[in-house]
Amino acid sequence: METKPVITCLKTLLIVYSFVFWITGAILLAVGVWGKLMLGPYISLIADNSTNAPYVLIGTGTVIIVFGLFGCFATCRGSPWMLKLYAMFLSLVFLAELVAGISGFVFRHEIKGTFHRTYTDAVINYNAEDEASRAVDNLQHRLRCCGVYNYTSWFGSVYYPSNGIPASCCANSSDCNQDDLRNATLAPTKVYHQGCYELVTSFMETNMAIIAGVTFGIAFSQLIGMLLACCLSRIITANQYEMV
Repeated sequence: METKPVITCLKTLLIVYSFVFWITGAILLAVGVWGKLMLGPYISLIADNSTNAPYVLIGTGTVIIVFGLFGCFATCRGSPWMLKLYAMFLSLVFLAELVAGISGFVFRHEIKGTFHRTYTDAVINYNAEDEASRAVDNLQHRLRCCGVYNYTSWFGSVYYPSNGIPASCCANSSDCNQDDLRNATLAPTKVYHQGCYELVTSFMETNMAIIAGVTFGIAFSQLIGMLLACCLSRIITANQYEMV
């Protein structure tokens, strides 16, 4: 009889935890779908080849949603083997998130190098029509930047000889026309001076520690769920033996 309050308390805590875990999966799923629909062109500037990151988030979010529901079901049923299976899944999620966080932090310089290479290629081969070119235009317009290091990066592009610097570099679109952008003397007074590479990489450096901290925090939160599931499974098993 003394174990019933303990079991009830653990069940309540584990159901609350599973619900939060389920919400985490829903957020990952939403971010993955949003990333696929909205950030596809930008992702192509960061990766050499088409990346599967959005699909990984979608898949991970879906699996977490399913196991979050499974955790609630296992807790309500009070099934020891289901709770152990739930704890095993949480341990796998913990290891995966830990590896992802460490890899992202350790290889951040390689990510910067890849972005420099792919963004430089996109600028050199810019034609204002393909997906990479549209991504460059959006990036320059939204971040108020121009070129890789500055507007001079466009002088070596295949687009510049006949068209000049792209209009997405204009600081003031109402006072910036194609003739101005073709003029190497006048163009510098019409466009943004800061390069996009510096802006993006400084943002990455500034926020990488925060991103890594959040990732590790979420990862270690899985330990709470593992502990609750294992404790509840053990107490229920022990209580069943006592009743026999």
